[in-house]
Amino acid sequence: MATPHNQAEKGEIARTVLMPGDPLRAKYIAEQYLKNARPFNTIRNMLGFTGTYRGKEVSVMGSGMGMPSIGIYSYELYTKYDVENIIRVGSAGAYCDELDLMDLVLVDSAWSESTFAKVQADVDADILYPSAKLNEKLLTTAKTLDKKITACRVHSSDVFYLEDHVDDYAAIYQKHHCLCVDMESFALFHNANVLGKNAACLLTISDSFISQKRLTAEERQTSFDDMMQVALETAIII
Repeated sequence: MATPHNQAEKGEIARTVLMPGDPLRAKYIAEQYLKNARPFNTIRNMLGFTGTYRGKEVSVMGSGMGMPSIGIYSYELYTKYDVENIIRVGSAGAYCDELDLMDLVLVDSAWSESTFAKVQADVDADILYPSAKLNEKLLTTAKTLDKKITACRVHSSDVFYLEDHVDDYAAIYQKHHCLCVDMESFALFHNANVLGKNAACLLTISDSFISQKRLTAEERQTSFDDMMQVALETAIII
């Protein structure tokens, strides 16, 4: 049954969904990696597709930017479309010199100052965790593919632009041991935990607060192939 945000009918979305923030990245994944990809959603241009990868049905859908957006789409996928697994495939900014552009990160915990979990389900927590079994499979896949991956804590932020008097990336790195930042993982993990589903977050470093290096918008959209390969190869074994 369609929702206000997703025109798909039940059965049109696979049990496992890859979820980039950018809907154009979802389109790229569908066109480059999935066979017989067919669109299931165009509402608000939040593009979604279902196809097959190595014979197994997989879906991919954009989440938009920030926790409210991924919160809506992931909640509906879990509750309205019988999705069991969501693997976020996103970009992140490095808070430390241990991570460089194009490095692959697997989030093992997300720290956030967000009120998302408190407001949604009265959960008092500033650190949330992904599905351990799903993370284990992603690590195993990365090893099999000989892809270097760093498991670490991410700062999952509600805010992109900060004023000068609040904690900056260096303070957050020191206080909370966050090696990088995204804007969605905390809400995704919360929804999965509340609903008894599985969620994981793979990130590619697209910019660095240390070196000031950054990828272009086009590079973010089309160059994260290591991340896509790890996610897709994992999707066919879960």
